Amino acid sequence: MSTPAPPRRSVRVEALALLRLAGPLIANNLALAGMNFADAVMAGRLSARDLAAVAVGSAIWIVVFLFGLGVLMAMSPTAAQCYGAGESRRIGAYTRQALWLGVGLAAVLLIALLNARHLLVLIGIDASIVPLTSGYVSAIAWGLPAIYAYLALRFTSEGIGWTRPIMYIALLGFVSNVIGNYVLMYGKLGFPAMGAVGCGLASAIAMWIMFAAMLVYVLRTPRYGPLEIFTRFDWPHPATLRELLALGLPIGASVVAEAGLFSTVALLMGKLGATIVAAHQIAINYAATMFMVPLGLHSATTIRVGHAIGRGQLDYARFLGYTGIGLCACVMAASAVFMLVFKDAIVGLYTSDEAVANIAVSLLFVAAIFQISDGLQVGAAGALRGFKDTRVPMLLNFFSYWLVGFPLAWYLGLVAGLGPQAVWIGLVAGLSVAAILLTWRFALISACAKRGPS
Repeated sequence: MSTPAPPRRSVRVEALALLRLAGPLIANNLALAGMNFADAVMAGRLSARDLAAVAVGSAIWIVVFLFGLGVLMAMSPTAAQCYGAGESRRIGAYTRQALWLGVGLAAVLLIALLNARHLLVLIGIDASIVPLTSGYVSAIAWGLPAIYAYLALRFTSEGIGWTRPIMYIALLGFVSNVIGNYVLMYGKLGFPAMGAVGCGLASAIAMWIMFAAMLVYVLRTPRYGPLEIFTRFDWPHPATLRELLALGLPIGASVVAEAGLFSTVALLMGKLGATIVAAHQIAINYAATMFMVPLGLHSATTIRVGHAIGRGQLDYARFLGYTGIGLCACVMAASAVFMLVFKDAIVGLYTSDEAVANIAVSLLFVAAIFQISDGLQVGAAGALRGFKDTRVPMLLNFFSYWLVGFPLAWYLGLVAGLGPQAVWIGLVAGLSVAAILLTWRFALISACAKRGPS
């Protein structure tokens, strides 16, 4: 069968195509980040202690959540390449196994989250926030099985280029979370005021609502019919699970390498007191919210590159990858300018505590510095995943974040005693090295794919 010719190349045309595909994904990411934003703002309105508990608890939760997200993200390039090759039924078989994979991961990691108190004590978190933090983590943990099953279906939908329902379901999750926070955190409609614990419980309920909505949508929408996801029942298939894990585990490890650095920095801040960790939560929460835009472009780049590879258009896939990387960098440059100009107003959305606000403003200044590096690394990672290249990027991420970023953050902040802003310099260093190495890796792997085996 002949390979179809790729469309005529135009950076403008392809950038617009990426933006159209990424639009619902960006909205999805912003809605999910909005859940964290709402958690932080609503906890901050209670007390610095509740905000600190949500900050430290989120640092633990997010590592576990993102590991599973990374593993299940294997479905996106897998489905994209199958879709590009016209093999729709194979997508359904992979999705059934991805659901089993999500259930298995959730069963193991749920147990770990329910015992998070031991970790908090071990690493020396301020004793005044340990009970609240442990309660928050235990509550949100019950949403893990639902969110992993949702992700298996979500990444399948992404892989076939159908992203709009993902946006609507994420918005539903956001609204559910805000309502749940209001009722459970503040004690409305006859419920007791549960504070930070209510925040975790509201998030868990929202995750189950999202999974139920996605499942119903997939079952009732004709677009998913050719995939035959639920036309048969399959027990776990070891060979397919190994294939997904071979692709997904390095993605999960890469995601955790980056998120783990940010979470570890939050735990380091926890050693400096509740005021500093509350300020850190404000700055990192806002930076993470802005990151949702290039993250949507990252996913769109993976999809577009995967479709091109499935059709055998390797040179065109390289062009699409570079377009995605450049677009991510441009978006984050704009984000940096916005942070620098409006940093005081941004912090004012979160807190009226002057001590917390002053530290948070100084951290947002550092966050603005690493925006472009963050855009380059996430764009390159998305392009590489479209090529199903995940193992070497995992090693590059580990080197960047844990052999460069973390040692610098630890030394400057705790050993040299230069304060919270110095800790964040480690984040700048780790992201900058990752941006250079991942962009280099994409240049190498896409050139080799274009040439083919010698």
